[in-house]
Amino acid sequence: MERTKNKLITLLLLLCSAGLRAEYRSEVYFAYVNNKMEQWRSVIDRMEAVKNKSNDMTLELINYEYGYIGYCLGVDKEDEAKKYFSLASINIDILEKAGYKISVINAYKSAFYGFRIGFNKLSAPFNGPKSLDYAKKSLEQDRDNYLAYIQYGNAQFYMPAAFGGSKKEAMEYFLKAKAILERDQQETRGNWNYLNVMTLIGQAYTVLEDYNSAMAAYEYILRFEPGFTYVRDELYPQLLKKMKK
Repeated sequence: MERTKNKLITLLLLLCSAGLRAEYRSEVYFAYVNNKMEQWRSVIDRMEAVKNKSNDMTLELINYEYGYIGYCLGVDKEDEAKKYFSLASINIDILEKAGYKISVINAYKSAFYGFRIGFNKLSAPFNGPKSLDYAKKSLEQDRDNYLAYIQYGNAQFYMPAAFGGSKKEAMEYFLKAKAILERDQQETRGNWNYLNVMTLIGQAYTVLEDYNSAMAAYEYILRFEPGFTYVRDELYPQLLKKMKK
């Protein structure tokens, strides 16, 4: 009787946790689409406050922290970025010590070496190769890890050609990440990471001056998620202006 009761309690806790995680995912997606980053930060803070988080929940939290740090660096909120960089680094260490999904952890470590360059451009000669090494290691461990392809693509995209960087090669990796996510509809619907990959592709095509492909990428995004403000109100209109010139 006692064992049955314990199993029911465990099941209820798992169901509650799954429900909370679905709610967090939905909130973060809404925040990303509508540029409501205060709401994104609120999700992170609430998740950080949860005691005895499962490994799955901690990994999801790292993903949201990773996205928020990138946003903060993009809008010159360096102090805010550093705060969440420190929190996320602790979570990464926890999962690494637990041996949990090490390929994914190495992909995040690649991203975080990239963030270090954002904090200090002079650190690029050291942190750039480190970022690339962890992305390679992540791919060696799991060839279906979409996040590793994104990080390898980012490293290639921002690394000067003189040091081996290639924007065209970066595009191949972004497209591979997109293809992996699209294998499962659950990985595209309501997932900010999918919109992010598509946005990276549009931006990369724009830098490569392949404007027709960039336009196709942005128009696909707006069919998929018409309310995505960053593409609708900024990137797509900017591209159209470039094309007119």
